[in-house]
Amino acid sequence: MTETTQTHATPPLGAGRPRSPEFRLAADALAGLRQDLFHDAFAYRPLPRLGPDSRFVRRRSGRLREYAPWTPHAVVVFFGVLAMWLGVSRADASAASTLICGLLALAPVLLTLVRPAGAFWLSLAACTVTGIVSGGDWVSGTWTPGSFLSHLVVLTVVAIRTRPRTAAWMWVLTGVYGFFDASLFGHRYDRVDVAQMLLLSALILLVVAVRHVRREAALEVTAQQTVTEHERSRRTLLEERTTIARELHDVVAHHMSVVAIQAEAAPYRVENPPPELEKAFATIRENAVAALTELRRVLGVVRAEDYAAPDAPQPTLADLDGLLANVREAGLTVDKAVTGAVRELPQGVELSAYRIVQEALSNTLRHAPGASARVELSYVLGGLGLRVVNGPPPAPSLLKPSPGAGHGITGMRERVTMLDGEMTAARTDEGGYEVAVFLPVPAPAPEAEGGA
Repeated sequence: MTETTQTHATPPLGAGRPRSPEFRLAADALAGLRQDLFHDAFAYRPLPRLGPDSRFVRRRSGRLREYAPWTPHAVVVFFGVLAMWLGVSRADASAASTLICGLLALAPVLLTLVRPAGAFWLSLAACTVTGIVSGGDWVSGTWTPGSFLSHLVVLTVVAIRTRPRTAAWMWVLTGVYGFFDASLFGHRYDRVDVAQMLLLSALILLVVAVRHVRREAALEVTAQQTVTEHERSRRTLLEERTTIARELHDVVAHHMSVVAIQAEAAPYRVENPPPELEKAFATIRENAVAALTELRRVLGVVRAEDYAAPDAPQPTLADLDGLLANVREAGLTVDKAVTGAVRELPQGVELSAYRIVQEALSNTLRHAPGASARVELSYVLGGLGLRVVNGPPPAPSLLKPSPGAGHGITGMRERVTMLDGEMTAARTDEGGYEVAVFLPVPAPAPEAEGGA
């Protein structure tokens, strides 16, 4: 019997092995450090001025308003000069070392105005150089008073100008630098000095981080509100168009059904109709049924699954008195005037005219509570004229106008456009509002004389 030995190739160390969550977390953290403080650390990023819409700028007037946008720069320069003053305030050092310490305290603070990440590295380097230049009894810790304030200002400004993650990395690197300096040079009270720096900077950076979080949350809420308002407006407009499409579907479907029924019944009303007439009526019925089927297929998609067609017929101008009675019960004083010979109009015109009057009176109730309104109908040869006008609301009124989104006017215009009509909507000289509409109605074709 022959034994077979199987060998398994061992993959290289680390190849093909899934990374642990801790490893990925550390890798992401180091990538963030490289991106925030190493990649383009000395890139030119000037501190922007305050915008004209800033609250601080808006509250100023005259000469102060002109210089108010430079306030952040002035504050940074002030703290830089204060750190320089602390750096040169020691009298037990030579003039040269005093001047160098003052400049080393000022330079990192001023650099935050144009190169924030580079200012942090310059501040750490300046602290080391300041400790070496000071020497002797001046050095009681890692930071002198001037470099201590300078580094705090740098941390604060850079944290404000960047992100919370950058602030956390600067705090960690500051602690590492402090303990490294204490162990390397053995300064007195270094640990107390480092602890003070870490505690005070942690409090400042925490406040800055909270400010960042609140600002981002406010921006996100504002953006979400804008999107919500846009979606609400779009949904309202789509609902109005859907309503118009449904009503159009009902009107056209009714007439096409009537055409199909009359075409089917017409041959039975004529005694001994010729075959050509029967064939013509059959063709009319087939076309009407096909058109009705296609109409339901195209326009039927606007109906929701749970939408049920109303049992009652669609309102017409004959129902206008009932509408006026309802709005009078709601507190609106409204008059009606009709001119011309009243006649029955096409169902689409009647329905659209009714809806326009309904929307105009609803706008009066919402935007001009307490005002009176007037509805005028003009039956002319070429169509229907419609005018709804309201006066201004009374001055001493306990009712406040209700703000609207302006979709009512848009819906009225779409109804008028659908019927190839004309519409104007504008404020009147008296302070009220007027909606004027003309809906064209084609003249009926004259009946043939001597018909059967």
